[in-house]
Amino acid sequence: MAGEVIDRPNPQPLPSHVPDDVFDALAVKLGKETLPEDHNAQFSAFRKAACYIAAAMIFLKDNVLLERDLTFDDIKPRLLGHWGTCPGLILVYSHLNYLIRKHDLDMIYVVGPGHGAPALLASLWLEGSMEKFFPQYSRNKQGLHNLITKFSVTGGPPSHINAETPGAIHEGGELGYALAVSFGAVMDKPDLIVTCIVGDGEAESGPTATAWHAYKYIDPAESGAVLPIVHVNGFKISERTIYGCMDNKELAALFTGYGYQSRFVEDLNDIDADLGRSMEWALAEIKQIQQCARSGKPLQKPRWPVLILRTPKGWSGPKKVDGEFIEGSFHAHQVPLMKAKSDNGQLKQLQEWLESYGPKELFNGDGTPKDSVLKMIPENHHKKLGQVKETYDPYVGIKVPDWKPFGAKKGGEASSMKTIGDLLDQALVDNPKSMRIFSPDELVSNKLDAVFNHTGRNFQWDEFSRFQGGRVIEILSEHCCQGFMQGYTLTGRVALFPSYESFLGIIHTMMVQYAKFGKMAKEVSWRGDIGSLNYIETSTWTRQEHNGFSHQNPSFIGAVLNLKPDAARVYLPPDANCFLSTLAHCLRSKNYINLMVGSKQPSPVFLSVEEADAHCRAGAGVWKFASTDGGRDPDVVIVGIGAELTFEVVKAAELLRELVPALRVRVVNVTDLMVLSLDGMHPHSLSDQSFNSLFTSDKPIHFNYHGYRNELAGLLFGRNQLSRISIASYREEGSTTTPFDMMLVNGVSRYDVALRALEGASLHNEAVRVDLVDKAADVKHRISKTKAYILEQGKDPEGTYDVPAFEGFAAG
Repeated sequence: MAGEVIDRPNPQPLPSHVPDDVFDALAVKLGKETLPEDHNAQFSAFRKAACYIAAAMIFLKDNVLLERDLTFDDIKPRLLGHWGTCPGLILVYSHLNYLIRKHDLDMIYVVGPGHGAPALLASLWLEGSMEKFFPQYSRNKQGLHNLITKFSVTGGPPSHINAETPGAIHEGGELGYALAVSFGAVMDKPDLIVTCIVGDGEAESGPTATAWHAYKYIDPAESGAVLPIVHVNGFKISERTIYGCMDNKELAALFTGYGYQSRFVEDLNDIDADLGRSMEWALAEIKQIQQCARSGKPLQKPRWPVLILRTPKGWSGPKKVDGEFIEGSFHAHQVPLMKAKSDNGQLKQLQEWLESYGPKELFNGDGTPKDSVLKMIPENHHKKLGQVKETYDPYVGIKVPDWKPFGAKKGGEASSMKTIGDLLDQALVDNPKSMRIFSPDELVSNKLDAVFNHTGRNFQWDEFSRFQGGRVIEILSEHCCQGFMQGYTLTGRVALFPSYESFLGIIHTMMVQYAKFGKMAKEVSWRGDIGSLNYIETSTWTRQEHNGFSHQNPSFIGAVLNLKPDAARVYLPPDANCFLSTLAHCLRSKNYINLMVGSKQPSPVFLSVEEADAHCRAGAGVWKFASTDGGRDPDVVIVGIGAELTFEVVKAAELLRELVPALRVRVVNVTDLMVLSLDGMHPHSLSDQSFNSLFTSDKPIHFNYHGYRNELAGLLFGRNQLSRISIASYREEGSTTTPFDMMLVNGVSRYDVALRALEGASLHNEAVRVDLVDKAADVKHRISKTKAYILEQGKDPEGTYDVPAFEGFAAG
């Protein structure tokens, strides 16, 4: 980028109440100017109304405006919800309203303490966003009654923020992921600011600890900004938090080390003035960083702002109950008055608590909020935190290049990863603001380095790559890659997450939580489509013999298979052309979790571009070139699922032609794993008729499968005549050895497949049955000789990976 590169001057600290020179140098001090009196009143009115509604949601099933004294009958039979974090979340919400209105900002509010749903729902009701998306929660007395009484009961909103919450792009159950999701959301959105609340309990999680570094991957010339607010209220569900036990000097030092400018917000006597001027300072810092970058004079290592908000847990709630301190302790975390339905004393305290907010001064007789409550809310509906389009109807899609010109020649060899690397390179060129790759530091190892032909890594903390943008973000944190991808996808774009196979399991629960968000999003009418989450799983166990046992783990396949059928998609393309076709489809797809498993090593190209296109559309097919008599009237069916496993199946067919010419074999490849599921169980399921046409209705079937046996058995369960099916798969064997020995020790080699085929064919073919013992002994002898050779020579026998020699295979 043109222009002088300048260093950021440190802000001059002003006097602090903490008499420590070190702290003064680390934390930003601002003056004591106050907000105008009418602004204080407006903040207070909104906050009181929202806190009243939030507290009432936890307790009341009737009498929601306290038009008479509470009775036990007014209390819900099950008290569910989380009060402790709500006052702080509402405080921030009120100030974001003011900031948006004053500066005409595009802003998203991401809440890490996800069980603070009452705070969000109350604020959303006040601004009219609940009514927009849920007419039953209209901004009047009946709508308020519905919201309060239906909270955390059957058919109503749950206690955590989820896809039913307007404005949400983060599943409330995803503790630790809010910050990474926020940074993903602002990428390629230069006008967007995401304010992210990080709870001090959440701050103890590994994903959050790493995500503090995420701004080092944000180029302020092309992307927006995240304003993190650490909400330190001191307690988790029943214990002190680490951050809550750190004083300001320690926290300032921590965040200075992370590279932030920190500002503490803790003046409870005038919290609105303290938070208001702190937010204005943070916004000014963000704008200065962005303006420098966009004017050609980017700042070296800009220090982004972070606010550290200290408020009591359960602030404004009961101070003490039955001799226990509530406000400012872990007892405020969930329901402060658990006996309100059966204890007169607690019922009275609940009434006093709710009345302390002054509902008669906040709501009109018809239940509508008074004007004083609504003055801070943005007038532009599209700016309201619950109605920002990027949060609910964001999809823009990408231009997916025609994959066929990138195809490999049939009959030769090609690395699937190298082949798709060229397609991805072109896709990034064609979509410079709507597609990114998030990867651990493995792209080159995974042979996807062609993506760097026209772009680079976006790492702003490195003098050689900063200020250059870049479509690729490599960080050695699978959690951050997942969080970035979620935020980027949920705000309308398309992303890809390639990884070593064995390490995708690290983000298993993150993926599952995201899928649950997606399921709920489909069940509300107002959320639009989003791009699919796209995973590429390579450096698989079949070629991880050099890295050893720890690098062998295909379990992420099972994690995806366990998702709802309308989300789960698992593909195991057998060669480079099939992988190209699959990748192009996945990049175009919407609302799925796509897992693509493939090899980075050179392997045979079995199908031409046209054949691969047809094969991937079908999801499975008979490979006539490797079958006897084109696959007609077989004695046995052998099936490959996965690149290396399919290669072994094809080599087994080649061996059987030589060894037992009388044996009639059909070779089948499955590239879309979901076609095997029981008819009607998945949108891609083969009908029983199609299944039988592919695998026959009565002949033995042997599957050579890349993943774990039980995954495939579960898919096939319910199909007719399961007794004729056998499955070989990864069985947790193999350390440092050779590639073919990995096949042998896991029972998936060509010899193991041949043995299964001989046994199956002998049931229907007399000629095979007569020679079964002799031929099986021959195959077992070959296994012994191969193992001995590998042990002695330290390599696989010559010719092990020769391209299969089938007539006409190299044509096309």
